[in-house]
Amino acid sequence: MSPPKPSRRAAVAPFIAMDVLRQARRLEQAGRHIIHMELGEPGAPAPLLVREAAAAALRDGRLGYGEAMGEAVLRERIARHYAEHYGVEVASDRVMVTTGSSGAFLLAFLAGFDAGARIGVVQPGYPAYANILEALGLSVAPIEVGAETRFAPTMELIEAAHRRERLDGLLLMSPANPTGAMIAPVELEKICAFCDDAGVVLVSDEIYHRLEYEGRAETALGFSRGAIVVNSFSKYYAMTGWRLGWAIAPPSLARPMERLQQSLAICAPTLSQRAALAAFDASEELESIKQGYARSRSLLLRGLPRIGLPLFAPPDGAFYIYADVSHLTTDSTRFCADMLEEIGVAVTPGVDFDRARGASTLRISYAGPPDEVALGVERLSVWLSRSA
Repeated sequence: MSPPKPSRRAAVAPFIAMDVLRQARRLEQAGRHIIHMELGEPGAPAPLLVREAAAAALRDGRLGYGEAMGEAVLRERIARHYAEHYGVEVASDRVMVTTGSSGAFLLAFLAGFDAGARIGVVQPGYPAYANILEALGLSVAPIEVGAETRFAPTMELIEAAHRRERLDGLLLMSPANPTGAMIAPVELEKICAFCDDAGVVLVSDEIYHRLEYEGRAETALGFSRGAIVVNSFSKYYAMTGWRLGWAIAPPSLARPMERLQQSLAICAPTLSQRAALAAFDASEELESIKQGYARSRSLLLRGLPRIGLPLFAPPDGAFYIYADVSHLTTDSTRFCADMLEEIGVAVTPGVDFDRARGASTLRISYAGPPDEVALGVERLSVWLSRSA
């Protein structure tokens, strides 16, 4: 018997940031010191309260299956977070705890769309969106943004895409990966109203909320009757490896998403759920971590223009700089590979985020320790000066 062939569903593009990480770790295993600026992974550990809660749960030892929707006490605390932080009332029976935001997207896409549905996706944008949608048999409709809108989508852009060919759904992220751009609240309100009126299912990725430096991110739940909102404990709460996220579903989709979760995952990790409850009480430590990102951001805003990288998207939030390197290369993949090999600085090529235009851009993450970010800029400065 010949080896099985992979399905057409498996023919998705690679998540290049993860490929860069794999190569960076191979170099580390060979004894190289690598500056990791390729992933959106907080350099700080999870808050102490979270780790203490996990230790207590381990000592208790009872970590069996949980409810498919998530532990009731955690769902109630997430719902209370929306009232406290945004002034938006959310019923806890609309909250689903998931295996990272990735699990939330799977459930949202499966519950919200039939195969063949057409989903508007902002470009540049998080690459896993298109990969998951394509693997599920959904159609991706790129909505390109650029400097003319500060890299944020507008209601006019979305309406124009809908007129060209009807959209069944729309994916938004604010603050955005890879650009850090935020959608102004007045514009988000217009987009939500358009989607509600046009029957376009809005999926709002809010995993970088609370990581804001210019303005304040508002939740789509404050403006939309039917939005699916996705968030995560990975970014602001510094819990990437705990693999825990959540979704807020409209009432019509809550039970369908629960049924899917019952079969696809049974439940999110019980240990992570017990620990995550404490994250909402760790604001002092989390804000201190955020101050570290702010210092790194300031360093890059000052330092990148000085070393020959003056053009980038406005980094309103998250922890990324999306830089234009068209004056240096038209092959960002090769450029980043050379950078990693020659000076041990790992960044992600822009083609990961924008297949059509990303060959002349790259994403620099400043999620790591500030001293590592500073060293990365120093190495990059020397490398670029040699190449000039």
